[in-house]
Amino acid sequence: MLIFFITFFSFYAISNYYVFSKTYPLLPDNWLIKFFFCIIFGLVVVAYVLSRALNNYLSNFIYEFWLTIGAIWFAFLAYLILTLLIIDILLIFNKLLKFLPTFLFEIKNKRILALMIFSFISTFLFLGNLNKRDIIINELEVEIQKKKSNLDSLTIALASDIHLSPIDGEKLLSKIVDKINSINPDIILLAGDLVDDKSEILIRHQIGKSFSRLKSKYGIFSINGNHEYINGVESSVKYIEKLGIKMVRDTAIFIDNNFYIIGREDSVKFRFVGEHRKTLSDLVKELDFYPKILLDHTPFNLNEAIENNIDIQLSGHTHHGQIFPGNLITPLIYEISWGYKKKANTHFYVTSGAGTWGPPVRIGSKSEIVKIKIKFVD
Repeated sequence: MLIFFITFFSFYAISNYYVFSKTYPLLPDNWLIKFFFCIIFGLVVVAYVLSRALNNYLSNFIYEFWLTIGAIWFAFLAYLILTLLIIDILLIFNKLLKFLPTFLFEIKNKRILALMIFSFISTFLFLGNLNKRDIIINELEVEIQKKKSNLDSLTIALASDIHLSPIDGEKLLSKIVDKINSINPDIILLAGDLVDDKSEILIRHQIGKSFSRLKSKYGIFSINGNHEYINGVESSVKYIEKLGIKMVRDTAIFIDNNFYIIGREDSVKFRFVGEHRKTLSDLVKELDFYPKILLDHTPFNLNEAIENNIDIQLSGHTHHGQIFPGNLITPLIYEISWGYKKKANTHFYVTSGAGTWGPPVRIGSKSEIVKIKIKFVD
């Protein structure tokens, strides 16, 4: 993890310097304007990290404000870098081909262009924030062998990657709960990454109360994602279970004597606690001949589910890229970046998630709850 953080902060520092070096020369030759620009730029750059570091010393309002500013800056920074890189590439070609009109290089026009870029990205992110609030319900119907089960059908409400934090908090969660209840599910399954902040901060901000309004026949079950580990897995689990959610941790639970819910610890477990998660074969080896529903947060190594006769695997984690062009990249990393696929006799669904990580923005992807109707057949 140390290498990860060193790499991340190094890249973050270089990225911010790149943006600063391109924008500072465009400022008017006025020391007061330049001074305030440097102060504001510096505060925005450190807002997210500093608010997390000083959370015990900040009021709820100040913490939420700077955390949100810092998170939005991540997205703003990404699009600024992408735009500036395109401009730099054009300038390189222009040195060879001289195709750009000379008036574009006048300082006045450079400033106008900079304001246009700033306005465009701001509008783009505002629309992305509205898009992320529009949580849709996608529906899937699959057939699974009944085996020894007495059930004819089962309705699942699947949600993942809610990422509870003061950035969205209870307002977003209330909307998610309403969407889930509208499905009228038999069982509610959460595929990890419920939290995106320390449990003590979530409790202090009174985030999580809406979970008490969830209704289902068989209950609410969840697994750990990587963010439960990032924010302290044991305290995260304790917080989640106090909200009435059963955590399934490298074990299988027999539901109503009719089907199994198998929950795996996330694949990052070893990096955080020095212990490997159990193999799927260990989890299923003593299970009887009933339908098996697997919750595994990160959709890697799908063949493992097939080899162990899992009927349906439900995952999240990918956010389907969340922010363009991420939705073009995640399909190169994961066999299923988002949606449904059947391999052999195993069904897979990877949800794009109900919430967002970092910037409260979705561009090129949608927030979703999934209604899964399982028909059990002979």
